[in-house]
Amino acid sequence: MSLGTSSTREIPDTGAMPQHIAIIMDGNGRWARKRLMPRMAGHKQGVETVRNVIKSCSDHGIEYLTLFAFSSENWRRPADEVSFLMQLFAGALEQEIARLHENGIRFRVIGDISRFESRIVKFIHQGEQLTASNSRLTLTIAANYGGRWDIMQAMNKMVKNSHGLSKQFKEEDLAQYLSMNYAPEPDLFIRTGGEYRISNFLLWQLAYTELYFTETLWPDFNEKEFDLAIQSYQRRERRFGQTSEQIQQ
Repeated sequence: MSLGTSSTREIPDTGAMPQHIAIIMDGNGRWARKRLMPRMAGHKQGVETVRNVIKSCSDHGIEYLTLFAFSSENWRRPADEVSFLMQLFAGALEQEIARLHENGIRFRVIGDISRFESRIVKFIHQGEQLTASNSRLTLTIAANYGGRWDIMQAMNKMVKNSHGLSKQFKEEDLAQYLSMNYAPEPDLFIRTGGEYRISNFLLWQLAYTELYFTETLWPDFNEKEFDLAIQSYQRRERRFGQTSEQIQQ
C-alpha cells in the first residue's frame, strides 16, 4: 500500500508480503502465570520477542512495524505493574535505540507522551532524532495511545488550522493530522494471546487491514509463529469492496 493511500477512497497496490504490520502484543502476564512467575517476568520476556519480531520484519523486507506497547486504558492496571512497565519502557529506550540506529531502523512513538516522566520523553525525542534518516524499517511504538484519542486530536488540529473557516471537511483533510500520517495503512494486524478484538488500536487505519488472531502468548511468538501469520495473509484475497471476478481480471 502506497504512502498516503486511503483504502476507502481508492484501491491500493498490495503485494504478497505486507508492507506494514501492526501488532497487539498480548499475553505476557498469562505466560508468566503459567510458569508460576510474577507478571513482570512475562513483560521482560516480551521485550526479547520484540527484538526477534523486528529482526523478522527486517529480514522479510517489511517496511513498517507498529507495536501497541501501552494503551491509554492501561493506566487502569495495578499501580505496581504500571510503574514496572514505565521502568521497562525507559530501560528499553535507553538500551535499544543505538542498536536500532546501527541496523538502519527508524524509531517513532505515537500517543500522548505528555503523561510520561521527563526521562522517558527525553529518550523518545533523542531516539526519534537520531534515527530520523534511517529507511530500512520504520518501527513505531504506540504508547499511551488510543484510536479514539488519535481521531479526536487530529480533528482538533484540523479545525484549529482551518482558522475558523466553515467548510465541508473531507477524509484527506483529517488524515494528514493522524499520528501515523507518515506511514501507509497496515496490511496485516496481528494479535497474540487469544483475544479477538482490536482494543482501541489504530481505529482509523485498520479499516481494510487483514486481521490475524493467534492463541500464542506474546513471549512465545517466535519466527515460526510470525511466518504462520505471513502465510495466512498471503492466502487472503484483498478485494477492497470489489468482487473476486474483478480481482482476477
